[in-house]
Amino acid sequence: MQGSTRRELLLGSGASAAALLLAVHAAEATPESLQAAIRNVTGKAEIGKGKVTLDIPPLVENGNTVPMSVSVESPMTATDYVKTIYVFNEKNPQPNVVAIHLGPYAGKADVSVRVRLADSQRVVAIVELSDGSFWSTTANVIVTVAACLEGNL
Repeated sequence: MQGSTRRELLLGSGASAAALLLAVHAAEATPESLQAAIRNVTGKAEIGKGKVTLDIPPLVENGNTVPMSVSVESPMTATDYVKTIYVFNEKNPQPNVVAIHLGPYAGKADVSVRVRLADSQRVVAIVELSDGSFWSTTANVIVTVAACLEGNL
């Protein structure tokens, strides 16, 4: 850019950045994107029911901070332990909520977090055990005041 001033260069860069920001919009997760996210983690492995407890309120007034805990029945020994706890949802901008990696010395497979929920939806907890097996449970949550809206991002 011969002959351009620094101001012209900055203005041009700002216009390009603004155009890029206008092209980006919030993703809208769907039940299909939920299943795709789960398959990205589990591949073609069979996912059993049980061994996992998902504790999340069935009705929340405000989706901005929803308490949730996941616990897994596991002895947490060197040969039998929880490798990873995954949580997914179907209506947030991204279906992956959290992945927590554990090991045999974690002592207990029990985690608590607060999550944001964009709307009433299904939440899925899946765990991978040290033997390569996957186990899951689901919960339906009704949210009266949604989080993750475009103005809240």
